[in-house]
Amino acid sequence: MDIKLETPNQPEVVALIDLLDAYQLSLYPPESVYALDMNSLLQPNVLFAVARNLDGAAVGCGAIVVTPEYGEVKRMFVHPSARGQGVAQRLLGMLETEALARGCRQFMLETGPSQPEAIGLYQRLGYSVRGPYGDYRDDPLSVFMEKAA
Repeated sequence: MDIKLETPNQPEVVALIDLLDAYQLSLYPPESVYALDMNSLLQPNVLFAVARNLDGAAVGCGAIVVTPEYGEVKRMFVHPSARGQGVAQRLLGMLETEALARGCRQFMLETGPSQPEAIGLYQRLGYSVRGPYGDYRDDPLSVFMEKAA
């Protein structure tokens, strides 16, 4: 497995993001899906990583938006065919390391209650549940989490 910072606007990465969007919209109404669009993902303060299998195919992606206050985890997704292999953990670890190098000392994220596997992963990696942060509103379809670096 190879994980590197890459641009998100590659066709096979866009396909992964499309799968993520379809999955989230199958679980939550659009007003409860807080996804970044491609233009947002291309901003200079966004670290975007892609996990590739041994054949070079993109099987996972994730991002951290670096702000002066914290790094926000966004767009974490692993293709169903690559789940259970530690891809998400390695992706997030790589992104956190890159964000730490850029001065992040706290990480935040928003996920949903219908994603217990994601919540479990984040908890195993040191994230704890908290209330809304930034511009988020309290939403029963949101689980907010944080981790100190």
